[in-house]
Amino acid sequence: MSGMLEGKVAIVTGAGGGIGRAVALGMAAAGAKVLINDLGVGLDGKGGDAGPAQRVVDEIRAAGGEAVANTDSVAGSASAAQIVQCAVDNFGRIDAVVNNAGNLRDRMFHKMSEDEWRQVLDVHLNGSFYVSRAAANFFRDQESGSFIHMTSTSGLIGNFGQANYSAAKLGIVAMSKSIALDMGRYNVRSNCIAPFAWSRMTSSIPAETPEEKARVAKLQKMEVEKIAPMAVFLASDAAKDVTAQIFAVRANEIMLFSQPRPIRSVHQSQGWTPEDIAEIAIPAMRNSFYKLERSPEVVCWDPI
Repeated sequence: MSGMLEGKVAIVTGAGGGIGRAVALGMAAAGAKVLINDLGVGLDGKGGDAGPAQRVVDEIRAAGGEAVANTDSVAGSASAAQIVQCAVDNFGRIDAVVNNAGNLRDRMFHKMSEDEWRQVLDVHLNGSFYVSRAAANFFRDQESGSFIHMTSTSGLIGNFGQANYSAAKLGIVAMSKSIALDMGRYNVRSNCIAPFAWSRMTSSIPAETPEEKARVAKLQKMEVEKIAPMAVFLASDAAKDVTAQIFAVRANEIMLFSQPRPIRSVHQSQGWTPEDIAEIAIPAMRNSFYKLERSPEVVCWDPI
């Protein structure tokens, strides 16, 4: 990856550990100057420590790279704008934004509180919007830029107890497509990565039943460092024609995900009654219905 991002400036949110740290280190190794954004809070949102972001900065500098730490929150318009301005103030420009910051408030839907819903959407979906929106004007003015958003198969496919997280992550996919459509005329790209990796966020997955323990054992084989090369590629000029796509990275596998398109159509020249739909339309389409599945049931093979 060395040299692929020479002269570029990247922002990585939630980069104090896990996937964000690995992506930031990968960006720096490829020659980018990197803003390391992290609040240093727990997954529950409590606490706050500049240490995690600064430690990643220190790692990058020790390896001969350039980086700066930032502890502003993605979950507010003004603070997100400060993240982007910090990169511009320190490095003079901005070329890539990696929206990686995240939190979890897992709860079965019928028990989920309004706060648990809002807190996750505020960080994942609203945070991705705020940071992207703050960078958009810089990208437009310089007529270049790459947005890289972290989505999840919890949103693309589904999972138990994650209505808030799933909604936010699928919303990010729709936002990414809209950015790609609206800003393509300015040579701005927007893509999503669904990472499969063992990190602080996935460490909260239950591991009580034999099936759950087996799933966690698979996840632990998937290193966060495997996500970085795709992020570096998407930030680079080599990806100038890649936009509006959804990739997944799972150990040594790279997947391209499908996007919603019509798969069956039925029509009646005289229109439809509810009875006709029950008797004709639904039976005609039923074989194409998607099963009610979760991510581990769809991506069910061992990591390669």
